[in-house]
Amino acid sequence: MSRHRVVTGEDGQRRAVESWLVSAGRDGRPGAPLNVPPIPASNFVLGDQRAYARDDATPGWEALEAIVGGLEGGESVAFASGMAAIAAVFDQLPVGSLVALPDDCYQGVVGLALSGQQRGRWSVQRIPVTATERWVEMCGVADLVWLESPSNPLLAVGDVDIICAAPRKPGTILGVDNTFATPLNQRPLDLGADVAVQSVTKFIGGHSDLLGGVVTVRDPTLLATLRQARELAGATPGTLEAFLAVRGVRTLALRLERAQHTAMALAERLERHPAVAMTRYPGLTGHPTHLAAVRQLAGFGTIISFDVHGDAAAADAVCARLRLIQHATSLGAVESTIERRAGIPGQEHLPPTLLRLSVGIEAVDDLWADLDAALIARL
Repeated sequence: MSRHRVVTGEDGQRRAVESWLVSAGRDGRPGAPLNVPPIPASNFVLGDQRAYARDDATPGWEALEAIVGGLEGGESVAFASGMAAIAAVFDQLPVGSLVALPDDCYQGVVGLALSGQQRGRWSVQRIPVTATERWVEMCGVADLVWLESPSNPLLAVGDVDIICAAPRKPGTILGVDNTFATPLNQRPLDLGADVAVQSVTKFIGGHSDLLGGVVTVRDPTLLATLRQARELAGATPGTLEAFLAVRGVRTLALRLERAQHTAMALAERLERHPAVAMTRYPGLTGHPTHLAAVRQLAGFGTIISFDVHGDAAAADAVCARLRLIQHATSLGAVESTIERRAGIPGQEHLPPTLLRLSVGIEAVDDLWADLDAALIARL
């Protein structure tokens, strides 16, 4: 985590991101609480600043937006979920648009894109994550170029820097789902993207206790239309969720550093395990997109995908035998979780024995003992 670690604060001072995260978004006036408190109010006494929460936000939303905006290097709009945030970006498209979508990406985005295509809103072209030339071509014809890198769940790292630098058709939006990388490992806006999206549910919140999403942009017109989309759809984050997200993001740098260090150690061990057929982790030198990851990412992340020998039942059995690692969906939290992705509706195209492991902050030797025992029982 050597890049993107210095942030300019609201006071104009440049600080390491670990220091900045602890105080960003805080009300610095004398007598103010150190942490932004939850304010469960839908309406406010009329004045110059606020009237109604759906229209004018709450202090909790504003703190979250200030923090993520600072991390991503733009201005942020907070939403009720990651999918609400992504849907607001798709909603910017006129009828008849063309959407370029990765062949490997979050199933919710695929569902949203295909639903819009079925209703005649837009057409969709699926492109391999690593087909850089095709992505560059799509920048000249598509209305929305949607990237996800590293991809979910196959962990392919696309040439985001090259694609973002390609000439774009006027009005084209280039968006990057930055959830897997987090703003600490990748800043798409610096590379030339128009939009960076975070599922706050994942690494930003980091404790499996909230839903939320954030869109970050630099264009003021797009910022205004996204805020309007949130208001009109009522896709506003809850008061408690915003409070939990701000509290959670304070430790993002520490959690990410610990978890991705552990993920590297586990990936190296999984790669050598006799019960594992394939291990996918961008930090491994044998990973097909390792060089792209080294070039673009400040860290390799905390997600590992690996295939076990055997069939779907064998993979399910590994999940069932684990005791410390939790058999659960989602990712990016303090606890390690694992799931067989092909068992989820809409993910049947994935290898049936692929397990997606989200590495948490537990001790690496305890996690390995749990994994090793479950895998050895398979042999």
